[in-house]
Amino acid sequence: MPPLRFALAFAILASPLSVLAIDPTSATPPAAKRVPHKLEQHGETRIDDFYWIKEKTNKDVLKYLAAENAYTATLLKPTEKFQETLYKEFLSRIKQTDEDVPVYDRGYLYYSRTVEGKQYPIHCRRFADKGPSGPAEEVLLDGNELAKGEKFFSFGERRVSDDGQLLAFATDTTGFNEYTLSVKDLRTGKLVESKLVKAPMFEWAADNKTLFYTTEDEAKRAHKVWRHTLGTPKEKDELLYEEKDELFWLELSRSRDGKYLFHSSVSYGSTEQRFLLADKPRGEWKTILKREPDHEYDASHRDGTFYIRTNKKATNFKVVTCPVEKTDAANWNDLAPYDPKVYIEGVSLFNGHAVLSARVGGLSQLIVRDLKTGKSHAVAFEGKAYDVALSRNPEFDTTSIRLTHTALADPDTEFSYNLDTRDRKKLKVQEIPGGYKPSDYITERVLATSTDGTTVPISLVYKKGVKLDGTAPCLLYGYGSYGLNMPMEFDAVRVSLLDRGVIYANAHIRGGSDLGRTWYEDGKMLKKMNTFNDFIACADYLVKTKYCSRDKLAIEGASAGGLLIATVLNLRPDLCKAAVLKVPFVDAVTTMLDESIPLTVQEFLQWGNPKIKNEYDYLKSYCPYTNIKKAAYPSMLVMTSLNDSQVLFHEPTKYVAKLRTLRTDKNPLLLRCNMDAGHGGASGRYDHLKEDALVLAFLLDRMGITK
Repeated sequence: MPPLRFALAFAILASPLSVLAIDPTSATPPAAKRVPHKLEQHGETRIDDFYWIKEKTNKDVLKYLAAENAYTATLLKPTEKFQETLYKEFLSRIKQTDEDVPVYDRGYLYYSRTVEGKQYPIHCRRFADKGPSGPAEEVLLDGNELAKGEKFFSFGERRVSDDGQLLAFATDTTGFNEYTLSVKDLRTGKLVESKLVKAPMFEWAADNKTLFYTTEDEAKRAHKVWRHTLGTPKEKDELLYEEKDELFWLELSRSRDGKYLFHSSVSYGSTEQRFLLADKPRGEWKTILKREPDHEYDASHRDGTFYIRTNKKATNFKVVTCPVEKTDAANWNDLAPYDPKVYIEGVSLFNGHAVLSARVGGLSQLIVRDLKTGKSHAVAFEGKAYDVALSRNPEFDTTSIRLTHTALADPDTEFSYNLDTRDRKKLKVQEIPGGYKPSDYITERVLATSTDGTTVPISLVYKKGVKLDGTAPCLLYGYGSYGLNMPMEFDAVRVSLLDRGVIYANAHIRGGSDLGRTWYEDGKMLKKMNTFNDFIACADYLVKTKYCSRDKLAIEGASAGGLLIATVLNLRPDLCKAAVLKVPFVDAVTTMLDESIPLTVQEFLQWGNPKIKNEYDYLKSYCPYTNIKKAAYPSMLVMTSLNDSQVLFHEPTKYVAKLRTLRTDKNPLLLRCNMDAGHGGASGRYDHLKEDALVLAFLLDRMGITK
């Protein structure tokens, strides 16, 4: 971005606040009809006036959604010019025609590229031995062609057969995570299996004709593993395994050395993994370790040995080895002994090395172990808020791997790294057109104190020159669930906030694994209130230390992070000036009582099972929808999608409908429902950027920045 535009942004902040563009009195908000519905549990009756909204095909529901969308469009109409400005800024920072660094795999270089003006990636390959100036590329899949005539399109998994001649791939055109498996013959370019079956996961056997895949039950739980022989009718596919315990779902994978297939029964707390020689697809699947409570593990293979990441007597996990034929714990040998300061998130095996993905002191780290010498070293990076992770590394017999480094102010950088010499070479730095300079921004990591005395990290980024005297606006983002870490990655869209003087902050609250497995355990089930208290402490810290003031603070979260935002607003309606809730999980009690809804049963081990009285009481104590009260809430934008399978559209819709009946303020309360998308919003990259522009225009307007 030109320096002049930086100067203009700061000039705006230095001048008196602009007149806000969004006027909540410019239109009358829709009022959903109230149809009392009784919900009874543990001798208690709850009345839900908006239960009827869950009927997706009900004409009145669709009419109400249309009314909410029209109301939102009316109130945001004054920001349309601003939205267009932001959208153009986003485009100016994106290299629209771009190409990945090619990855070598069995004689080919695989890569994806984008073309200016086109919404979806194009997946390609070329012969590795011909060099970059060799023959024309081979287009494997063109997302733009496959998406023609579709309102939504998404690629799922892609798997090339061992001989490089067949491509199994999955696509979703609904937004409901309904990925359909097809197989393309790369020699002829024709589909040999077209939309064979809805299969979220699949893997080739080594014979180039056998596919293993999983299918889902009505609640979208992967529960069956099948074997399919290319060219035979789906009706003749063989069911190999059915997971009948609804707390568990199935995952399917293949070892990097290609020798073993795995399918695992996984829950939030227990694992059971089975294995099969990839060159014997009709052989017998064997179990590595039978499931037992509170034991999670995952195994990979090298040279006749299983390398197992396990939390047995190791809260933050350790790595052990054992012979393929003798997998019980009596035959384990420690490869990476337990260290409570190191949270091991994954193990990647190569011919001569193991690479551990870990978190140490709240930062991601790659630890390399030479399997011949037994020596280990960490791949060193400097900084206060960054992430480093392995990139795509399909090759097993190599001493050179790919890794990616990113930070709040630093664009993604892909490196090749020599595991023996430790030499590091930059392969590609994410190009940000317009003169973006990371050195123009400051990154910090500070600590807030939660209600129980726990210190909670906050990662911050802002532009040099921003005054830390309480006058700057700030956006605080949070998630804090499922053990997922708060990413400290670069986002080109975020620059439009930073260049207008906004401070961006990530709250590393409990419920994630930012500081290890205990950090996650202390923010789930009957300890979930820690998540909300941590976030409130982070917000209060930013105000107290004058990073911002209360009337310049905005907060945001998505999915389970939307539950976070809605809960803290019930607890502290005065916490901020504005809030954005994307696809928020807000009616936790009712959803967790409905086992037909996707994810519900498996997530009894995350949120609690409300059929159990004390877990019901605890869940009810913070459930956002249940605890809406008469109070003055901040300005709010709630985003949902009609075809969302992870948080069904009716939850955010009901939440807004009920909030309208109780809130005492006159601030904007907006609901926007994407009628053609799923959990992640619009699928096309340009459409997604337009949604980003709408959200940022709302946030900036509420912060007093209207251009």
